[in-house]
Amino acid sequence: MARTPAPGTRERILTTASRLFYEHGVRAVGMNQIITEAGTGKNLLYSHFPTKSDLVAAYLGRAREIRATATERARASAGDDARSRLLATVAEVAATAEHPRFRGCAFRNYLAEFPDENADEGAEEGPAGVAHTFLAATREDLAGLVAELGVADPDRLLEELWLLVDGLYLQAAYRRGWDGRVGASAAVDLAARLVDEARSAT
Repeated sequence: MARTPAPGTRERILTTASRLFYEHGVRAVGMNQIITEAGTGKNLLYSHFPTKSDLVAAYLGRAREIRATATERARASAGDDARSRLLATVAEVAATAEHPRFRGCAFRNYLAEFPDENADEGAEEGPAGVAHTFLAATREDLAGLVAELGVADPDRLLEELWLLVDGLYLQAAYRRGWDGRVGASAAVDLAARLVDEARSAT
């Protein structure tokens, strides 16, 4: 008779895989390493995640939930106006990028590892689909806040702010300590300046 999986087995596997994928990259981590570190059998792992792609997609899905929660929390403590919520969003990314264990955006990291993987060729639930969908939704969300500002050139402001966010995630790969904190603070100040200049030009 088949052994009944212990409660929390799937969560333990996903937690272990998420840590390994984020710390070392998806390509560098094999399923055998996950099996060993999660302390589970091969058959049990594959019963929850039939392929590595399924496990990677679940890892990115978890990262998506974490990022959404962090953004909502940051905005909840900001003012009700679009400017405050927009700057709170950038400040949250900056604060996240300052963390010593932060290794960049999980979605951008995945797409950098697998640049030739086309989300259109597979299911939307696949890793590339999850990554592309999340980034597109995040940019669209930022565009919505910019639209609320009523500036003369919202497309230009959106692109400037999106470049700032990209830069914060990128610098996490090499900036540490005080250097990283200065960069994060500068990004928030620059975002405020860009928003205020765009509004004054209206």
